[in-house]
Parts: sequence; C-alpha cells; structure tokens
Amino acid sequence: MPKSTTSDTAPDTAPRPKRGDGAIVTYLINLDRATERLAKLDRRLSELGLDYTRIAAVDGRALRFPHPDFSDLSYRLLHGRRRAPAEIGCYFSHIAALRAFLDSDAEHALILEDDVTFAPDFIAVMEASLARANDWDILRLSTVNTGRAIRFSRLFGRYRLAIALTREKGAGAYMVNRRAARWLVRQLPMRLAYDIMFDLEYLAGLRAVFVTPLPCQQITGEATQIQNQGPDFKLPKWRYLTVLPYRAWLEITRLIMRLGYLGAAALRTLWRALWGAVKKSTPRQ
Repeated sequence: MPKSTTSDTAPDTAPRPKRGDGAIVTYLINLDRATERLAKLDRRLSELGLDYTRIAAVDGRALRFPHPDFSDLSYRLLHGRRRAPAEIGCYFSHIAALRAFLDSDAEHALILEDDVTFAPDFIAVMEASLARANDWDILRLSTVNTGRAIRFSRLFGRYRLAIALTREKGAGAYMVNRRAARWLVRQLPMRLAYDIMFDLEYLAGLRAVFVTPLPCQQITGEATQIQNQGPDFKLPKWRYLTVLPYRAWLEITRLIMRLGYLGAAALRTLWRALWGAVKKSTPRQ
C-alpha cells in the first residue's frame, strides 16, 4: 500500500476516502525537529502497509502567551500546574489532527503520536474494531498506566474490548469517530492536559473502550517530549484545595458512568450470543 507522508516537495495531504464506506484515515503527530522519530514511525507504518498523513505538531516553545486557546487560571485551579509549553503544544497538536479528520470524508480516524510501536497483527485489530464501531466512540489502543481494564466482549483471537474504571493517562494511539472528534475539538480553551481531558468522554455521554492486550505500546524507551518536566511546573501545596475536590468528583462520576456502560455493553454481548444461537438453531426454509 503506498504511503502518504511529507517531504520538501510533498504536502501533508492524503487521498480523501469516501464517506459512509467505513473508511478510516490515519494521522501521525510529529514535531518538525523530531526527524529521527518520524523516520522510525515511517518504517513501522510502512511495514504495516498503513497510509498516513503527517500532522506538524505544535511546538509549545514557539507559542506566545496569553493565548486565546489556553486558560491559565483554569489550568492552575484544575490541573494544579503552571503552564507547561510542551503539554500545551501536545494538546493543540491533537486538536489539529482531529480538525483535519473532521475536514475529511472519513467516518473514523486513527491518531498516533510518534513514539508508539505496534503489534504485528495491528491491522487486523483495526479491522475488527471497525466492525464493532457501534460499541465505541473512542477506542484506546495504548496507555502509560498499569491499571487493569475490565473485559466485556471478545474482539478476535486474544483481543478483547474492555472498560477502564479509573483514570488512564497517555494518548499515543487511539481511534475516534466523528461524534467524539467534534466533542474533543470543542474542549478549548485548554484547561487540562490532553490525556486527562481526553479521558472525560463520559461527561459528554460518549463511550471510551480499550483493546486488551494493548496493540500499541508507548513505553518504548524513547525520550519523552512532554512528561518528566520536573517539579518547577507544579504549584505549591495550596493547589490541592482546588485540584483534589475536582479530581474526586471526576473519579466518582467516571466510576458510575463507566459501570453503567459496562453493564449495558455486557447485555449487548449476551444478546448477540443468544441471537446468534437462535439463528443457528432455526431451520432454513
């Protein structure tokens, strides 16, 4: 499969798929200066036979503040940190990828950061997941947490669909439909880190599902461009007066909402199994 990428002579564009045929577009977020990362991901995606469009990541160091798409006050009160340019650049980069998706004719998008690796059967995971697109709005393919997601349905082979009842960090690889993308791009100005905001889909009635075991890994030994920024970005301990009540509310609502979705998803899985058994046992006319 030919690959779409960028160079000095090729723009960041890819053929626009026809809407309604289950097409999916892939976007790779990459800083202009991170040429080695781009080369590695280009090889990995080429080995998979996966076309992609490169999104030039926003370099947080080049941003000027105050910025209309960043709320410094909310970031301090809800996130408990001083503004971190790399984190802001990451947020804006994902929004840029999602906007590019919404400008396309595709029904789904695969969003990738440039430090992920893939399981050999990643394409099969994508295809199976698209066949189950009615079960999710955001499909998470990676995480930097070690928490356990609760499985509720078989995808194929060793893979299962699962729900995480606690906060998950990282947004290295995920699939998203148009409804979820529209909600995500509306989350401006920025008030939280992207992977925290991205994990609040339940507040909008959206469904976030994991594939387990993870078909993508983001803990690869690559030097991170966002995390481990040091203690200088953390505010004094007074931050807990606002951050802890907010985080507690999020954890409680996440647990309630995702338990509800987990129950509904389990019932749908049971119904599919029963209906399949009925059809098999019904004699053909």
